[in-house]
Amino acid sequence: MTESKPITESSWVDPDDAPEWTQDMFDRAEIRIGDKVIRRGRPPGSTKRLVSLRLDREVLDAFRAGGPGWQSRINQALRKAAGL
Repeated sequence: MTESKPITESSWVDPDDAPEWTQDMFDRAEIRIGDKVIRRGRPPGSTKRLVSLRLDREVLDAFRAGGPGWQSRINQALRKAAGL
């Protein structure tokens, strides 16, 4: 007699049920050819620069508590403080 295997649910998700992609999703996507990353993150020529900055934990926690977009909110607050 053969052993019966438990029924497992399929992990298939109908692609028609997937959410619409937003521009932000496209901007953050990695472009690959095989295993090689062609482009990731911001498009070339962006005016923003990557910097290392030390902030008080409370300041960082407060911005992160607002959810995604916390880095942009920090940038906006710094622009306002600089009078830009």
